[in-house]
Amino acid sequence: MKKNLLFVIPSLAAGGGERSLVNLLTQIDYDRFNVDLFLLHPEGMFMELVPKQVRILPLPTNYQSFVLPLGTSIKQFLAKGNVRLAYIRLLYALFNRTSHSIGKREQDTWKYLSASINEVGKTYDTAIGFLEKTSIYFCVDQVQAGSKIGWVHNDYFKLEIDPNFDQPYFHKLDHIVTVSDECAVSLKEAFQEQENKVSVIQNIVSPTVIAKLANQTSSDVFSRLNDELVILTIGRLHPQKGFELAIEACRLLVDKGCKVQWNVIGEGEERKRLTKLIEDYELGSHFRLLGLQTNPYPFIKQTDIYVQTSRYEGKSIAIDEAKILNKPIIVTNFSTAKDQICHGVDGLIVDMTAEAVAEQIMELAYDRELRNTLQQNLSLLQLGTEGEIEKLYKLLG
Repeated sequence: MKKNLLFVIPSLAAGGGERSLVNLLTQIDYDRFNVDLFLLHPEGMFMELVPKQVRILPLPTNYQSFVLPLGTSIKQFLAKGNVRLAYIRLLYALFNRTSHSIGKREQDTWKYLSASINEVGKTYDTAIGFLEKTSIYFCVDQVQAGSKIGWVHNDYFKLEIDPNFDQPYFHKLDHIVTVSDECAVSLKEAFQEQENKVSVIQNIVSPTVIAKLANQTSSDVFSRLNDELVILTIGRLHPQKGFELAIEACRLLVDKGCKVQWNVIGEGEERKRLTKLIEDYELGSHFRLLGLQTNPYPFIKQTDIYVQTSRYEGKSIAIDEAKILNKPIIVTNFSTAKDQICHGVDGLIVDMTAEAVAEQIMELAYDRELRNTLQQNLSLLQLGTEGEIEKLYKLLG
């Protein structure tokens, strides 16, 4: 008999966790499992990539009203005579506006948000909160399941959340999955009583699929001018990704006479601030925010150097994808960088400063022997992680 699985994630908008889930769903054996997916916001660039065997659950009626703009939401609840939810919606808005930490805000407001979500009616063999915070809280509080798994995609100590809030939720999980050994160390340190529950399952990437998608276009996706050095970074426009370091490094490169085109694939709350910074540095023709791209692989294939200026990561799917396409890679020295890059062998790790990033880009741009060495080493690696699905099957029992 097939087992029933439920995956929970806020949305399928651009992001490493979202891409990781879609990749995982494409590897599941649907002869063995029925899979449901609950999205708090059923939208995003990866929606079209969800396998047809996956059933996306409808949103509860009260929740649909709850997530509307404040005034509209309250009017709808009052029209239905639901004064309690109208009041809770007001409190939710107040907490969102007064909390300065995004992570703690999500924790503090969960009790209000959850009031609008009924328990999922179906009972599952396993429920999986596939992203830290709300996804895990939802699985623990709103789902009946034989076992429950929480997935953490980042270094826990970098998330700016309160472990005391998470402790009772993690206590109710049967397994806590994370994406790298360094992330596992952080989780075990933060939750010593739960350390026996922690497992590492790497993000699933398929070289065969990536190579096929990278070849879908032969045209120049960058509109390359003359002998410009083309740089690419992929990531959500969020402080975590350190894009101001990239912009400052780009300015330094231009000042040194380097002909450079630096492109960013991603979207997020930092767009307005980053656009102004690009304007302030007069980099409009050098640093470009390309927004979301459903298929980023032709962009990776045609770039000269892939650069990741993150402050922290769990395990970056974008870096793995750049490795699969044999691109010279430069990353900042965030805590898990060495989980993915061996400095001087398959990429370069630099200090987390604009000056260090710019200096390393200049060296790599003019040192053809170093570029060739990195690319040759990458071509010899076995980078597919499709087999990681077997680790999940073991947890599912």
